Amino acid sequence: MDNTIIENVGFAPARLTRIDTLMQRYVDDGKLAGMIATVARRGQTVYLEKFGMMDIEAHKPMQFDAIFRIASMTKPVTSVAIMTLYEEGHFHLNTPIAEFIPGFKEPRVCVGAGRDEGYYWTDCDRPITFRHLFTHTAGLSYGWNAEDPVDREYQKAQKESGIDPDKATVKDLVESLTTLPLAFQPGTKWRYSYAIDVLGYIIEVISGKPLDVFLKERLFEPLGMIDTDFYVPQAKADRLCALYGHPDNAPTLQRIESPFHGNVFQKPAFLSGGGGLFSTVHDYARFAQMLVNGGELDGARILSPTTVALYSINHMPEVALPYGFAQGEDLYHWGYGYSLGTRVLMDVSKTGVAGSVGEFGWDGAFSTYFWVDPKEALYGLLMLQHQPNAYYPIAPQFKQLTYQAFV
Repeated sequence: MDNTIIENVGFAPARLTRIDTLMQRYVDDGKLAGMIATVARRGQTVYLEKFGMMDIEAHKPMQFDAIFRIASMTKPVTSVAIMTLYEEGHFHLNTPIAEFIPGFKEPRVCVGAGRDEGYYWTDCDRPITFRHLFTHTAGLSYGWNAEDPVDREYQKAQKESGIDPDKATVKDLVESLTTLPLAFQPGTKWRYSYAIDVLGYIIEVISGKPLDVFLKERLFEPLGMIDTDFYVPQAKADRLCALYGHPDNAPTLQRIESPFHGNVFQKPAFLSGGGGLFSTVHDYARFAQMLVNGGELDGARILSPTTVALYSINHMPEVALPYGFAQGEDLYHWGYGYSLGTRVLMDVSKTGVAGSVGEFGWDGAFSTYFWVDPKEALYGLLMLQHQPNAYYPIAPQFKQLTYQAFV
């Protein structure tokens, strides 16, 4: 990097190298196989470094064109895509989603476990809106917890559907969701869920196009995101990072298979707007820079600045705060609210890390992470492949070492 450029946008080059030390330590300690980290401010890349291996067994060092499974970092992409339809007047945040999915007109709400592993339910007292989907407050779920009565219904429905999992589509998912109970009255709690997948389906309903085609036309082609898709073409197979973890508390890194993907080199039937994309540092950095710029990049206008400004606002009801994966005790999300498919920073002091009110971003199950800080005209992006996201401290540490380098 050119130190003059780094200094001109307000960073101390020597202090940025502290990121090197952090990242290399995770590799040297055998906690992570490899990663790429990048930071840009005022349109200038001030940090871009790679560490470790993208494939340990093949003795293949990390490469800048490596392809990563970005999992839930797909959610902000889908959220931006559907906001292009918001800008065409198809809906606003308080529009009931039943206008596009009639099956959600009269959902049931679980009020407790019943006999024979069933549940007791009541009527929904308000419509599910786009706001509820964006903020995971619709009452939907992912069906992961066998101890939860709603999740048990999700698991039961999957077993009884008779649909080949390899052939199931997002339409199949949504049709199933309309028959299942909500976990709570919409707008009263936060629960991570298929909500953004439902938004992806609504994109298809409104546009009349498959989600992958819509994303390519509205985002990927205009932004030059040439390596982002729901699968990895065979010609790019050697660029896909291996996935690692520490299953069963193994003392060393173990190569593992993705629990969410089948054949990654073939277009899936299920185009998951909530977690299905593969991408690269280059591609996702262009997506992030577009958001930093208020919806535009290199002459391609994706969203209006007024729409992008909505991402810096909390849209989750106060009754649902604080939110997290541990019933409000999730330190990782302290100080944050929820915006349009992203977290949004509301109280810097609660996070324990420097930042700006209005900062937004998200991460993925395989430990990818990004944030956009409109106030500082900055983004940070970290790409790696470890599952589960067990080394979450690396994300706030990366952010911490970015802000300490300001001068």
